[in-house]
Amino acid sequence: MISFFEASLDLLSVHRVGNKVQDEFYILSEQPLNIADEVLRNLLVKYFLSPFEKANEVYRFTHSSGDLNLNELFHFSSLMFSDEASFHELSRNIAKYLYESSNHPKIKAGELYIASFKDLQLEGEMLDAIGIFKSETKESYLKVSPEQGGFALNYEEDAINIQKLDKGCLIFNTEKEEGYRVMLIDQTNRSDAAYWKDDFLQLKIRNDSFNKTNTTLGVYKNFITNKIDDEFDISKADKIDLLNRSMKYFKEKDSFDLDEFSEEVIENPKAIESFKKFSREYNEEFDAGLDQPFDISGAAVKKQSRVFKSVLKLDKNFHIYIHGNKELIEKGFDDDKSMNYYKVYFREEQ
Repeated sequence: MISFFEASLDLLSVHRVGNKVQDEFYILSEQPLNIADEVLRNLLVKYFLSPFEKANEVYRFTHSSGDLNLNELFHFSSLMFSDEASFHELSRNIAKYLYESSNHPKIKAGELYIASFKDLQLEGEMLDAIGIFKSETKESYLKVSPEQGGFALNYEEDAINIQKLDKGCLIFNTEKEEGYRVMLIDQTNRSDAAYWKDDFLQLKIRNDSFNKTNTTLGVYKNFITNKIDDEFDISKADKIDLLNRSMKYFKEKDSFDLDEFSEEVIENPKAIESFKKFSREYNEEFDAGLDQPFDISGAAVKKQSRVFKSVLKLDKNFHIYIHGNKELIEKGFDDDKSMNYYKVYFREEQ
């Protein structure tokens, strides 16, 4: 999604933010960091930007009132883009605001980096960007150095692994009126992690082809996996077949149309109406826009294909992977053994 081959790190301010609930405090630096070592500068660029290479979702700033100017990060970013001289002072304000947003007792203290980048490429455009990054996880490292007659072994505690960025966001200087384009990284996957996206940044997903493709596949998977049983008696093998058919549709088509998808994939009129009702309710609740045709994103299909399981698990003895024609597998019940069975047809073993 992004390329940083030509990117340069222009400004960097570093602060430390504690957990307010734990009576920890913040420490603010007096001035931006002066990075004279070019190797260190390149390592920082890699540390900050590498995790975003595989990110696809693009977000926008939002606010519950509808007034973007009330979103603190939107406000601070706008000032930074318009007045570079205010960068460091505004970075201190961002650190204070993150401290006020750290209201979960499990949020870890850590260093906060506010960076200004030039010439980042996003969706084919060369853009300036502001990066906000937080490192929470510390590790110990061994250091081996040569000395007369052999080697010396030492260690460094509480060091930062530059391969593991805990949290980060990139705010691109474009589409300001819509809330900028923002990309997000949060590697923690903890229940308290929502504070970064929801409380601190206040982001909403951009409703583009990637998000619509990703969301539609997610809604359909939820319908087949959890909802369809409420109205229909359907086997797990048939569920897997319906999931496989949907993935085939998204891989072969260039655009999504709800009516076409329903007719080609679901086929059963009553099940079609049930899915459309389920989809309408999702649209009304989240304003997702899935009822209108949209271009299919190959990246989103690839992402979802990892979680579309085609495996039928039978007790603890067998797993059957179903990839093709469901007519070649039959389910039955053996009265003598009082057990269910599947009959599978095939031409040759491989």
